Amino acid sequence: MSSILYWLDPWEPSPTVVIAVLIAAVLFARGAKRAHVSLARHVSFWFGLTALYVALHTRLDYFFEHEFFMHRLQHLVLHHLGPFFIALSYPGAALRAGIPFTWRQRWLKPALNTAAARILFKVIFNPVVAVVLFVGLIYFWLLSPIHFKAMLDWRLYRIMNWSMVIDGLLFWWLVLDSRPAPPARLAPGRRILIVIAAIPPQIMLGAYIFFTPHELYPIYSICGRAFTWISPMRDQQIGGLLLWIPGSMMSVIGALIAMRHWLRLSTRQRLVQQRARAELVTA
Repeated sequence: MSSILYWLDPWEPSPTVVIAVLIAAVLFARGAKRAHVSLARHVSFWFGLTALYVALHTRLDYFFEHEFFMHRLQHLVLHHLGPFFIALSYPGAALRAGIPFTWRQRWLKPALNTAAARILFKVIFNPVVAVVLFVGLIYFWLLSPIHFKAMLDWRLYRIMNWSMVIDGLLFWWLVLDSRPAPPARLAPGRRILIVIAAIPPQIMLGAYIFFTPHELYPIYSICGRAFTWISPMRDQQIGGLLLWIPGSMMSVIGALIAMRHWLRLSTRQRLVQQRARAELVTA
């Protein structure tokens, strides 16, 4: 028990993480009862939220800061795994139901109906912008000079991690939306295209990091490595593989789920059209 508590003890305590996770947990727990959330969606949401908390606010953060492949593992969770399972639980209805009705009417609805909010959503949910942000943030934070500064400055380090979480949630929410368009932001076919478009850049960057014959991120050698028995080049190669293979595989799985939704919605549309023609013939 003491060992579990040791690993749950945050390396660098962050009230922001605790508050954000608690708000999401309370809203979902309150709203799930009213929105009739299934067991599978419960498991998916709580797994994703727990994964984000573990990657942001436990003793593991020490290893994320002192080993490149561990850092890539952290961002795989923050940008792919955690947001993926949260989006897969389709928590929108439950989260809205978890907000008190008066708050929704007085604050949430007017805020979402403002011109600024509509423009913001139109931009960030644009398919081209979504792909550029999803891939571009990975490239940006892995630029050697930027990465060096982010791992030294705790404020920039937290901005980096939170940017990955927020962008991951927005991207997977867009891709895994099970509804037709509208009300979904994108048509089912476009959801498949944007997630497929994100695969090649991840593969290329992962392969570049893996095959580069010199050390790209010396910050880990300067500050001291968590695992001294792993050479800097081997550490870099493992990190490149994590971006190359698991990161790309998550996108492939997302494309398959989006395709499944597309087939289901197409079948439903054909049934509706057939029923309408039958009623017309009967009439």
